[in-house]
Amino acid sequence: MINTSLGSRTQGAIRLVVPGLILTFGLSILAVAIQRGSGIAGLSPLVVAMVLGMLLRNVVGPIVLVAPGITFSLRRILRFAVILLGFQITFTQVTAVGLTGLAIIVTVLLGTFIFTKNVGRVLGVDVRLSELIAAGTSICGASAVIACNTVTHGSDEDVAYAVACVTVFGSISMLVMPPLGIRLGLAPETYGFWVGTAVHEVAQVVAAAFTRGEIAGQTGTVAKLSRVILLAPMILSLGILAARRTSDEMSAKAPMPWFVFGFIAIVVVNSVIDLPAAWRGPIVTTTSFLLTVALAAMGFETDVRKLWLKGLSPLLLGAIASLFIASFGLLLIAVFM
Repeated sequence: MINTSLGSRTQGAIRLVVPGLILTFGLSILAVAIQRGSGIAGLSPLVVAMVLGMLLRNVVGPIVLVAPGITFSLRRILRFAVILLGFQITFTQVTAVGLTGLAIIVTVLLGTFIFTKNVGRVLGVDVRLSELIAAGTSICGASAVIACNTVTHGSDEDVAYAVACVTVFGSISMLVMPPLGIRLGLAPETYGFWVGTAVHEVAQVVAAAFTRGEIAGQTGTVAKLSRVILLAPMILSLGILAARRTSDEMSAKAPMPWFVFGFIAIVVVNSVIDLPAAWRGPIVTTTSFLLTVALAAMGFETDVRKLWLKGLSPLLLGAIASLFIASFGLLLIAVFM
């Protein structure tokens, strides 16, 4: 009887989330098709999916039937995707940049995050939105924004605005840095490291770094992945800050994002076990698609009217943060490498 009752509840829960999952998966498939059809390598399916979700929500309005599936996509699917990101990183890749390189990456990341939060305070940007823009700029773009929001608990409009910021200015960096690197006379390896340290999205780094050849491309990719692995301590730190900000009790505990430990465990496994090459491609594709599903759900939860009310200050913050990470990174590279 107990098993029958449990099975019935499980089936009922599945039926509840199916309509929303059909919507988010459908939007994600469409987003991937649009990206591939456009032929624009720097166009992220994540952003396309978010825009499609926003268009649907703000034209049709909220749909009660899909709400449970939207929530499932924003929580369970997102966290599982973040865990799967660990398959793209090994400790060997991180150590390949050397102690000096790793020190520069950590310094630039922390410096950018702290600088962006402080500038956000001066500009009057909400602290949660400032943190999301800071995380997206300093770590890995849209993926960092939606992952860090699991502990900062910003609104869907905060996430949408932050993703827009890091996408726009990351794309600008991707286009500007190749000719700028040539003009500055940077060697391919130095240029690649700079791109990996300063550009937001992994895809943007790859596109910008490989314009200077194989060495620059590989160096940029490794530097970027070294930033991505720092996503775990960043989420834990933001959880602590969120607890201190939202609780009046001295004994408050930080929300524990357990999925981060899953991410770390996968990195360890990926570093110890050499997975077959035939597995890696599908895993990377699956991870990207699941993140796209989460962004589609996030877009569908976003009210454009609330987004508009936030004004231009967050956009200015994103621009300033992007200039800072590029300039600060280049300065440290010039001095220490």
